[in-house]
Amino acid sequence: MDIIEDSKIEDILTQYPSLVRVFIAHGLPCLVCGNPFWGTVSELAEKHEVDLSILLKKLNEKKRETYEKV
Repeated sequence: MDIIEDSKIEDILTQYPSLVRVFIAHGLPCLVCGNPFWGTVSELAEKHEVDLSILLKKLNEKKRETYEKV
């Protein structure tokens, strides 16, 4: 199942911990710096003016590469 705009950050990082790198690469605070954000992907992107479609694309690409190898 793809990560979508309403996916919760906490759920994503619990299930796919290495995806934290995608958030960090987009300049999103985080998740490891003592200032956690536990809303949805959409809320986080909007709050920090990150292009949601690009973020979702990168999250899903990395998820497939890392976690869905055949």
